[in-house]
Amino acid sequence: MIESKLKQDLVNRLHSVEGHVRGIERMVLEDAYCMDVLKQIKAVQQALERVSALTLENHLKTCVTTALRSDSQVDQERVVAEILDVFKATSKL
Repeated sequence: MIESKLKQDLVNRLHSVEGHVRGIERMVLEDAYCMDVLKQIKAVQQALERVSALTLENHLKTCVTTALRSDSQVDQERVVAEILDVFKATSKL
């Protein structure tokens, strides 16, 4: 569960990313200089990485902590497996 202040911060960041993506689309349509487009793409990627990091931090502090403190080994193993699955799916290895 995401606390309301963080939720609003994440939503604001995502709206900003959305605006930047629209800007990139306009740049492409208007034949902007490739390096300018690439710089904007990199900025969007970094912004999404920050959203990801904040979401992961929240998840670790809430859902994972709760599951690891529980008496349920199934819950404990599930949250660890979920995290590993996300990192395996996004790994460049």
